[in-house]
Amino acid sequence: MTIQQLLKTAPVTTLLLISFIGLFFMQVLSGVDANNPSTEALLKWGANALPYTMDNEPWRLASSAFLHIGLMHLLFNGFAMYFFGQIAEPMFGSAKFLALFLLAAIGGNLLNNHITWQGILDGTGQPGLSAGASGGIMGIGAALLIAALFKISVNGMVLNLKSLVFIMGINLVYGFAVPGIDNAGHIGGAITGLVIALAFAIAYRQCMAVTVQNTPVAHRPYQNNDQSHYQTDYQARYIDQSSSLDTYSANHHSEFDNRTGIDSNINIPTAHTSVTEQKTPATPSLIWTLLPWVMMLLISIGFVWWWQDIHYQIVQVLKTIE
Repeated sequence: MTIQQLLKTAPVTTLLLISFIGLFFMQVLSGVDANNPSTEALLKWGANALPYTMDNEPWRLASSAFLHIGLMHLLFNGFAMYFFGQIAEPMFGSAKFLALFLLAAIGGNLLNNHITWQGILDGTGQPGLSAGASGGIMGIGAALLIAALFKISVNGMVLNLKSLVFIMGINLVYGFAVPGIDNAGHIGGAITGLVIALAFAIAYRQCMAVTVQNTPVAHRPYQNNDQSHYQTDYQARYIDQSSSLDTYSANHHSEFDNRTGIDSNINIPTAHTSVTEQKTPATPSLIWTLLPWVMMLLISIGFVWWWQDIHYQIVQVLKTIE
């Protein structure tokens, strides 16, 4: 897929890739090592670090998702974003896709800080830093898993559940096998993506139910074949009768029509046509349309509370030490 096609199909994905690459080149041009950036340089460019993020710089929860630690880190996450984004963005919509990425990245960073803080309290950990879009990408991948499970289609195609499970599994195993990988960020992003995608899937099912309800059912007109056969057989059987009987029948039929006032020339059709009643099309309830946004709003509120809780704990410990 060319850049023009990607921009048309998935504009947010294209802009995210451009921002990843653009920020990396800005770092390199400013003197940051392309393969092994220093801790000071990463902190300057917005990396997630508990002493900073959980103090007075919560913006690092989002900024760190655009920052990458070296060229290989950028290439790996760039390819993953390209692969997942061109599928997920048309499926969920550009605005929801961007919100999903950001919330998953923030959720992964919050879980990273939470585990780091608990390790410090237990005496088994120490502050570190993290950066990269992998938390947000894992959230997108988890959302696609839910989409495949619920058989949500994009452009008429349903995702392959086994392939997605395989790809996500490789990422998680790689994270645990290679030192220095932010596993908490991956898991936190994936969990956030799963929760948000469940809201997407439920809303999709409800909208599809309304669509099926509005689909008209065609009724074929039918003909009374038995009656037609009887009439044909009757005509064939009595066509050779004497002319006197025909004359009597005609005169008798005419007298009957004169008495009843019925026109004998009226043709009574034997075909039956269906009459369809026009119904007002049903529309999805507003709650189902807004459910994904409501879920993301609730998650955002939960994240704010989570950050404040860790921040309060840190402040209390610092006061105790002083």
